[in-house]
Parts: sequence; structure tokens; C-alpha cells
Amino acid sequence: MSLPHRTGVRAGHAPSLTGLADERASGALLCDAGTVYLRDGQVVHAESPVAPGIEVLLTTGGRLTADNWREAVGRTGAVGRFLVDSGRLSDAELEICHLGALFDAAYFALGHGSGPRGFQRGAAHWLGPVRPVGAVAVERETRRRGKLLDALWPYPQVDTEPVVLRRPDGRAPAVTPRQRAVLALADGVRTPARIARELGRPAFHTLIDIRRLAAAGHVATPRSARPEHPGRPGPPAGSAGSTASAPPAPDRGPGAVVFTDPDIDLLRRLRDALEATL
Repeated sequence: MSLPHRTGVRAGHAPSLTGLADERASGALLCDAGTVYLRDGQVVHAESPVAPGIEVLLTTGGRLTADNWREAVGRTGAVGRFLVDSGRLSDAELEICHLGALFDAAYFALGHGSGPRGFQRGAAHWLGPVRPVGAVAVERETRRRGKLLDALWPYPQVDTEPVVLRRPDGRAPAVTPRQRAVLALADGVRTPARIARELGRPAFHTLIDIRRLAAAGHVATPRSARPEHPGRPGPPAGSAGSTASAPPAPDRGPGAVVFTDPDIDLLRRLRDALEATL
């Protein structure tokens, strides 16, 4: 699906997500790397060219067929409501997939390197209302994800460059089945975003796999990469635009990753959805 048209965009000072939440605004916050949709000050959806949309997660992921999806988008009204009312998805399935797509795209739209450019008041997302999320929670999760990636491997260039396989030394940890699927598509041409789309997985989850693989030496860190923190050494030069060996691993001390308290309501909804499918 495309981003909203730019007509009616509020000019002047670029609004912030929390400022719009305080106003209880409804519309689309247009950012450099995506769009965040609000309704009465709460975040109802997000899109980014980097993150696979909910339609990719549902169809490529195998939950819906392409025909199921085309039927839904061809109907008048909210797509999400039709999927539930027609029995294609349960309320819990739609909510879980929607929240995953929302937080995935919001990370890229609101995260490092992207910023708000304007606000299109009154714009609504075609999916329709599912479950709104507070702006503070979205911004907090965006920051947490950025810190997590930095703790895994502080070279953000691996997030956007084509993924290049390396031959690790014998001390490298074995790859997981999820990581093996990523490595199968690492051909030096596909970027992490393309790999995520082809696998039907959230882009952020794919970045976690790729950063871990880079830290272990299974994929190359770009030769020009510099660590997010200047105090950490950059990767050594190598041939063919990649490193000859993986950069020194960052400190994995006890304070390397800081996790916020879990969202208990979300965990309960996840539990209920899983139990419903058993």
C-alpha cells in the first residue's frame, strides 16, 4: 500500500509524535522513513518502505492466501474488520499481527536517521481500527530496539548494505534455523529489508539476526563501517568491500542490554491467542 498523499500537510514547524498525542490529533505523521497514523492522539498504525507491511506478514508468512488478501482489499470498508468478520482471522490474530507491523514500521519511521516532516490532518489508514497504542509506548519501544541492536553489534551499516557471507573461524557459534534462512538469501545483492520481505518476517527481527551473524563472523561488516560509539574500534579493511575478519566483538558485560518492563496486557493477549490456536 502507498503512503498518503501530501495534500493538506501542515507546513512550518515539524510536529512531534508526543505533541500530536497531547493535542489528541488524528492524521498521518509523515517522516523521512515512513508514516505514523494517529487517531485521537493514539497510534493506530505505521508504515515504512523498509518494513514489510501487514499484508506481507500475513500472506508470505502463510496465514492468508494472496486471494484472501485481494478479496479483503477489494471490499468497501475497513480491511481488518472484514478479515475478522469473514472468519479469515480471529480478533487475536489480527491484533498480534497488527501490533507487530506497527512497532516494526514505527522503529524505522521514528528511529535514528529519520525524523518528522509534516502532518496530514485527518488522514486515516486503510486497515481500519484494530488496537491503538499510546505514543509514549511507541517512542519507548523505538528507543529500546535501537539500544538492543547497538548492544548486539554497534555497526548500523549492516542494516542497510547488501548481506555478504563470510567464512567464520572454527570458534564461531552455530547458526539457528531462523538465521540459516537469512543466510540462504545472503547473496551480496539482497539487503536486510529485501530478505525480511522475502521471508515474510518483520524487518527489525531480521536486523537482530543479521547483527548477531555479523558479530559471530558469519556475514561481513562493511569495510567503511564505524561503530555507533567512537570509543569502539572500527572493523579492519578487507577485500571486495568487506572485512577480512569480523570486528572485535563489543563488550557483553552484565549491563550490555537493558530491557524495559514487559507490557503485561500484551503478554496476556499473546497467551490467549496462542491458547486459542492449540
